[in-house]
Order: sequence, then C-alpha cells, then structure tokens
Amino acid sequence: MKTKDLDKKLDKWLKKLPTGDRQILLAHLSGLKSVYPFNEYEHRLMHLVSNGVISLEEYENLRKSYVESNVYLHLYGIAPRIFGAVWAEKHLTEIDPRFKKASKTIDEKFSGEYDLYIERGSQIIKVEVKASRAINKNVRGGLETKALASNAKEPFWMNFQQLKLGMADVFIFIGVWVDQILYWVLPNEEVKRHPGRSHQHRGGKEYQIGITNENINEFKKFLVEPTQLVNVILKKTMS
Repeated sequence: MKTKDLDKKLDKWLKKLPTGDRQILLAHLSGLKSVYPFNEYEHRLMHLVSNGVISLEEYENLRKSYVESNVYLHLYGIAPRIFGAVWAEKHLTEIDPRFKKASKTIDEKFSGEYDLYIERGSQIIKVEVKASRAINKNVRGGLETKALASNAKEPFWMNFQQLKLGMADVFIFIGVWVDQILYWVLPNEEVKRHPGRSHQHRGGKEYQIGITNENINEFKKFLVEPTQLVNVILKKTMS
C-alpha cells in the first residue's frame, strides 16, 4: 500500500463524517504541528475512530496492511551518514557474524579505507559496504516522500558513491526499497571495469555507480541472497 493509496482510503472515510465535523477536522489539520510519532495520519485516524466512522478492527487491518507493504520505510528517515555507515554495517554483521568491524587490531595499516573484514585463515578479506535507497527523482521533498516500492511503476534511482578503488577486496551494494532489500557483491576488479562507473567529482579519486530502473537487470549476476553473502565473497575472492 502506497501513501497515496492510504490517503485515498482516509479521504473516502472522511467523507462519511458530518459536514461540521469534517470542517473542524480539516481546520485542525491545516494548523497541525507534527512531531514523530504524532502526525497528520494519526490525527485523522483517531478522529475517524472516535466519531464511529471506522472501528478499531478496521483501523488495525489498515495499519497491518500498510506496515506489511512498507516494512523498510523507516530506513528512509535515517540521516545519510548514519544509514550508510552505522545501519548498513550493523545490518550485515547481524546477518552473518563472520562480518567483523575493521580496526587496527586486525590490520595495523588500517585507516578507514574499508568497513568490514572476513577472516580466511591467517588472512583477511577487506569489505567495503555501500547502501542506497530507491527514490523517485521526479518527486520533491524528503526521502520518505520519494520512497518507492520494488513494484512501483515510477522510475527509480539509487547511487552508490565514494567508491575508492583498490582499497578493498570486495564491495557490497545494499539497495533498499520500502518493501525489500537487495544485495549485490562486486569484487574490486568488477567495479574497476564496470561501464557504469564514473568519477564522483571531476579530477577526484572517488567513483560512483548508479542503479536505476533502466539498468538494474545488468546487475543480476551480482545479486546474492543475504544468508549467502559471506560464502559468495569467499568464493569470489579466492586467488
């Protein structure tokens, strides 16, 4: 269920309110100050329940349907740096504890060039993690407003940036939609020769790769199930 579908559902219910009550609600909404989790939707739903337009059961069914369709929508509200560095890395270590946080304890020369590592005997595999959220670039507003479902007809765009070639053995791209998360594993050499790679800044040493509705099929060969990430990385980095 998209936000616009939720709006249509609520508008249909609001029309069942007596004219006076509906006008009072609309007046309240026009000057409503929202602070999470108390927002416009919560106010409209509470008004509908309290006026007997919908039952508690109808509210719960609506809530369940929306939550199930937008299970990852909350990730769009995370600040970019926290999303890309903190959430993404923690997410992978929770999927498989063989992912470990990089530090000087394991690598004396480490200075933040990569994020995680995987042990292979006495050696380590250096892993750089990049995460991006699928958005509709044709829509203005915050990321939550631009958020898309994986089956959306609107064109989507996500950008994996600050790619430092040669600093890691393998890159993991994490792509987030409101209803699914995908994982792509690209060894460093694959990133180096990928035709979609471009300079992030003119003359800079960092690169970026964009995944859109137009080229996502080209990345199918890099798709990996989350529980198989470490196994695939071990296999792809064997020399």
